[in-house]
Amino acid sequence: MEFKHISVLFGESIDALNIKPNGIYADGTLGGGGHSHGILSTNDSCRLIGIDQDKEAIAAAKERLKEFDGRVTFVNRNFSEIKDILSELDIDEIDGAVLDLGVSSYQLDNAERGFSYMHDAALDMRMNTSSPKSAYDVVNSYSCEELMRIFYDYGEEKWSKRIAEFICEKRKTKPVETTFELVEIIKAAIPKKARMEGGHPAKRVFQAIRIEVNNELGILENAIKDFVSSIKSGGRLAIITFHSLEDRIVKKTFQDLARGCTCPKEFPVCVCGKKPEIKIISRKPILPSEEELEHNSRSKSAKLRILWNTEIWHINCRNSMMNR
Repeated sequence: MEFKHISVLFGESIDALNIKPNGIYADGTLGGGGHSHGILSTNDSCRLIGIDQDKEAIAAAKERLKEFDGRVTFVNRNFSEIKDILSELDIDEIDGAVLDLGVSSYQLDNAERGFSYMHDAALDMRMNTSSPKSAYDVVNSYSCEELMRIFYDYGEEKWSKRIAEFICEKRKTKPVETTFELVEIIKAAIPKKARMEGGHPAKRVFQAIRIEVNNELGILENAIKDFVSSIKSGGRLAIITFHSLEDRIVKKTFQDLARGCTCPKEFPVCVCGKKPEIKIISRKPILPSEEELEHNSRSKSAKLRILWNTEIWHINCRNSMMNR
């Protein structure tokens, strides 16, 4: 199957990075190479590190980016390993990075990968096909309490307890092996009236299982901090999210990094010495345009947040205290 993926908020994210000649940039979620192509096309001297844990994505990106041969380094790893990746490449700092979080259109549309509730396939959902844990393992080996927790925490599914109970009851007879088997269990667990509301009834459960299988939220906060510490002063980090859970983590981590003095307000002078590490470019996320929404329905939940790693904004804490 051809690797097809339409890069969301493409122009906005490329503009956000403020690409410089001879700069080194990282695309931590390479996918089909859409954002990477945009970065490399900005000028003829910048370099790119393309990172993806999906081997099929790496292969597709190599083909798409072959015109930039010599300016791209491909790395088949998870973006959370950015510090180790740069160390092994003997690179001290980069000029910017982009992260397009979540599952790609290719992964959803490729039935064999087991990500989609719209295609019948073996339960898999691994972004890294070498990973030991798959959706099959989660569905068939987790306790009812564990299933209920991930459905509620990662899918915000209000019928999480009932769905977990139905799965545990069904697997007493035989393992749940395919996506359609799981969909039918979910449909049976959710009352008919509730199934008619809010899109496909399996959407939230499939999201929750995918997040659990790939530890998507567990790695995010530390990964953001590692990217910030790897970006030069003046460099930027652009992150695209697709659901409230990951956007909440990105927003909070940005706010924590942008916060200066944490001393109590009654302190006359700062004693904590904490300084802002970054400047948030836009307090509100950038959303897809009406035109993009019309041409790519999968962009409707996307949000772009951008930070600027610069010492200019390392405000003196004492002055900050005086201005309270």
